[in-house]
Amino acid sequence: MDSLLIAQAAREASKSLNLMRTSQKNRALLAIAKFIKKSEAEILKANKLDVVATEKAGLGPMVDRVKLTPERINAICGEIKNVISLDDPVGRILDERVRPNGLKIQQVSCPLGVILMIYESRPNVTVDASVLAIKSGNAVILKGGKEAINSNRAFVKVIKMALKSVGMLTGAVQFIDSVEKNSVADFLEMKGLIDVVIPRGGKGLINFVVENSRIPVIETGASVVHTYVDKKFDLKMAVRVIVNSKTRRVSICNALDVLLVHKDAAKKLLPALALQLARRDIEIRADEKAYRILRGIYPQSKLRRAGPIDFDTEFLDYILAVKIVNSLDEALDHIEKHSLRHSEAIITSDKKAAERFLNEVDAACVYVNAATQFTDGAQFGLGAEIGISTQKLHCRGPFALEGLTTYKWKVYGTGQTRPL
Repeated sequence: MDSLLIAQAAREASKSLNLMRTSQKNRALLAIAKFIKKSEAEILKANKLDVVATEKAGLGPMVDRVKLTPERINAICGEIKNVISLDDPVGRILDERVRPNGLKIQQVSCPLGVILMIYESRPNVTVDASVLAIKSGNAVILKGGKEAINSNRAFVKVIKMALKSVGMLTGAVQFIDSVEKNSVADFLEMKGLIDVVIPRGGKGLINFVVENSRIPVIETGASVVHTYVDKKFDLKMAVRVIVNSKTRRVSICNALDVLLVHKDAAKKLLPALALQLARRDIEIRADEKAYRILRGIYPQSKLRRAGPIDFDTEFLDYILAVKIVNSLDEALDHIEKHSLRHSEAIITSDKKAAERFLNEVDAACVYVNAATQFTDGAQFGLGAEIGISTQKLHCRGPFALEGLTTYKWKVYGTGQTRPL
């Protein structure tokens, strides 16, 4: 693998993409959807190799992240068509003004250029990242996790075939075909050829990229997600929202990790919640107060006392940490100390408490009376997101097309000069 040639090919393709009309980009995306559907059997066959390897490795819930099905292939193709339907984010006039000296100045959106996308496990990211990059006029270099290496190879092969079929440079989508973590090291040094790095995965991956990259980084993914149940709440809604936040998909970044419960709500909530969580085979790691309430009503094999690390862990598994707090203030303090600024929620019927939570919690996505599962999976109407940014620059929360653009200033003059 010649990393320099890969980066140079992506840079060359980005120049071409920058000049493409919306219709040309949409035609390429439609071809990708058609080729994926046409190659479904080949993709699923490759994916089966990854699923079997993940199962043999005993990685548990990781299997769900890796696994593709005909339904998931259909959903991937559906998301491509959603992206086609979205407005082109390139070439929009964001601001326009005429100065007293006659200079006409426009702020115009434009692509970032070349994106290095480093991600783990989920092979659908290969398609999402490629499609969003093309629509926003960017070339992308993909480095997926070893868990989905065969699936990613199959997807990239099909995507390149689709691009070639419509006359687009296949260098627009590049693939680092390696399972070695250090295979990205050379790319992280390529300031000037690569414009931005987006790591999408666990805290270890993100920290590795941030610490080793000479290229600007948009951090995404890692999280310790909290839901706080206030003293005034609707029991049925709380149980429904918490169960969905934890169990709909346990292996995604916005799945619930830590449940905080007001002391006045605990004896009402926890027994009702325990019944539903036990049915779903959730292991509860409870602080001492919660443990005393749950002991005897929750399966002993699935109940244990929480250790300090449990309130700083992104489980990505059928595990939930539970802590009883004395007040909203204590809940806010706990979240401030332990949050990774991803997705946080409150369940309450007190409007003042809800507003305090919304205003005081520093996270990309803050919810009132809703499951945190909505952060991920194109639920904000932005199209398939390339990631969930947990930082404040250059974008935050779910980001897709707009987050993959920057802007330039276009200045039109008629010979204006500044005084010497």
